Amino acid sequence: MPPTATTESMIALRREIHRQPEAGFQETQTADLVVRELARLGIPYQAGIATTGVMGTITGTRPGKTLLIRADMDALPITERTGREYASQVPGMMHACGHDGHTAMLIGLAERLLSVRDRLAGTVKLIFQPAEEGPGGAQPMIEAGVLQNPDVDAAFAFHVWNSMPTGKVAATVGPVMACTDQFVLRIKGRGGHGAMPECSVDAIVVMAHVVTALQSIVSRQVSPLDTVVVTLGTVHGGYRHNVIADQVELTGTVRTFSPQMAAAFPHRIERIVQGVTEAFGAKFELEYERTYPAVINDAAMTALMQKAIVRVIGSENLITDERSMGGEDMAYFLEKVPGCYFFVGSENPAIGCAEPHHSPYFDFDEAAMGIGVDILVEASLAFLAP
Repeated sequence: MPPTATTESMIALRREIHRQPEAGFQETQTADLVVRELARLGIPYQAGIATTGVMGTITGTRPGKTLLIRADMDALPITERTGREYASQVPGMMHACGHDGHTAMLIGLAERLLSVRDRLAGTVKLIFQPAEEGPGGAQPMIEAGVLQNPDVDAAFAFHVWNSMPTGKVAATVGPVMACTDQFVLRIKGRGGHGAMPECSVDAIVVMAHVVTALQSIVSRQVSPLDTVVVTLGTVHGGYRHNVIADQVELTGTVRTFSPQMAAAFPHRIERIVQGVTEAFGAKFELEYERTYPAVINDAAMTALMQKAIVRVIGSENLITDERSMGGEDMAYFLEKVPGCYFFVGSENPAIGCAEPHHSPYFDFDEAAMGIGVDILVEASLAFLAP
């Protein structure tokens, strides 16, 4: 089936977006571009959802189910160092994760689906979502009603992926991205003179023991067969070389695929911290935030996606066990409806596209966009077949 939206047109659109990156809930130019393209195609749309979100709707020639397909639009507060001619023109902001490509791909998919509209029984909702990188735009869009009128039966989302070479695509059953809980811990001791430690409770010493003890959760309290990461990202405290600190603040993140494991972690951390601080005569404050849940793919929808991948690029290019401890708020959509979140390989060292996501040198092989759209067309036709 020859495409009506070429890879070249998606590349041009992606580069237009790339030059003007915008932070979460500030994607006004990107949303305007999306509206421009949907209007050009004659696709009905609703803008201003959850501040900057946009939804386009394609209705097939016959009634049927409703499929939601989502792309994210936001960029990251990173200074780009790629040197590309289409590099960011906004100081301190960069599309360092590929969301510019996702947005362009969803526009390309819209044009392709219009060309096969007579083969669609049902409705496709095209969701252009803000703020995936944080604080999260999926939940606000759900609360705004994008899953209703008509009710959504299933959902797809995708990510260009520099952890796999271009030409490979991964669709994995079950958990594919982790929850992204985070916490702030404050140890409160009693400050004093560095030469008289017996008169103080050294918050830095207490925190050092806490840091070590927290690592025992994964190494000694969790089965080796479970996947859990506890990362302590920052430690701040102290005044100068001869002053015993009265307070130290630590921040960290917990990643796991298991909802049950995630639910147990606040208590586990609190229990360890309480034991250590009591032993040293210190106190603590713990702020624990449950953020994005794990992204969990439905078995039936993933099987449908895997078949579409095989039809487009062959079984030798399908990967069925790709997972990441990164997080994604597509999880909220997949908590409500069955679906599949899949990865489109985009690594190509020969053209300088091998840096990891969130790097200031990140770029991806734009050939991946055409592959992803071809697969989405095939999967959409399969799901909305008469």
